[in-house]
Amino acid sequence: MAEALSPALPGPIEERTHAVLREACERQLSLATAESCTGGLLASLLTDVPGCSHAFERGFVTYTNDAKAELLSVPRALLDEPGPVSEPVARAMAEGALKASRADIAVSVTGFAGAGDEPGLVHFGCASRYGPTRHREERFGDIGRAAVRLACLEVALEMIDRQMRG
Repeated sequence: MAEALSPALPGPIEERTHAVLREACERQLSLATAESCTGGLLASLLTDVPGCSHAFERGFVTYTNDAKAELLSVPRALLDEPGPVSEPVARAMAEGALKASRADIAVSVTGFAGAGDEPGLVHFGCASRYGPTRHREERFGDIGRAAVRLACLEVALEMIDRQMRG
């Protein structure tokens, strides 16, 4: 059970979290996160399960463009065009987190959780030292900030799981 977040988490997210962390532990893989619209929620979730702390290497909360450029080496040209909520930036964030850490797999989340050009538009990247960087775009719609952030957790966990399994 996730200790701090469990009361607020839907059951399927908690179950997926445990499965992903178990798989990472069994494969001796470490994970990193690069988060914008989730504000560290994914990193918090991945560190909330007792006995699995060695599977999480580090997290980057890069809410601003400056943070994305400075911490993850996302090219400023990409942040200008096509912009921070885009496939190229999601890929660059995941790859930057991988390079700036000792993790084997890094997942990124960048989008509009509430306000923005298109509420609910989120781009995800998942980079691995052992394979290509993957991307996924989701359009959750204007379902509210909390609902978008929870939906992001599900997608990010699924992407990590798929990346671990090849």
